[in-house]
Amino acid sequence: MSEVRRQVALPPRPNWGWQDAAACRGKEVVLFFGPDGERQPEREIRERKAKAVCAACPVRSECLTYAVSRPARSTTRDAGVARGVTASICRPRRRRNPA
Repeated sequence: MSEVRRQVALPPRPNWGWQDAAACRGKEVVLFFGPDGERQPEREIRERKAKAVCAACPVRSECLTYAVSRPARSTTRDAGVARGVTASICRPRRRRNPA
């Protein structure tokens, strides 16, 4: 008998090259995701600094698109600053744009 092979359509491979141009590349992770037990005044200062890095980033829109398309996997990720926004801003966008 002859064997029939079906071609499976694979999803396109993501292009991660934009991450090389990110303003946050090489920065300390703690700037974007604070330590456990961080107090409100310290968090506000850290978030302002992180948002300033993101504001000057040449790939901010690519980062935001990527982040909103990904499901949040942990409370740490939900509590940080990424894409120039905090989790409280990103969560509603994620709900409007389910992956």
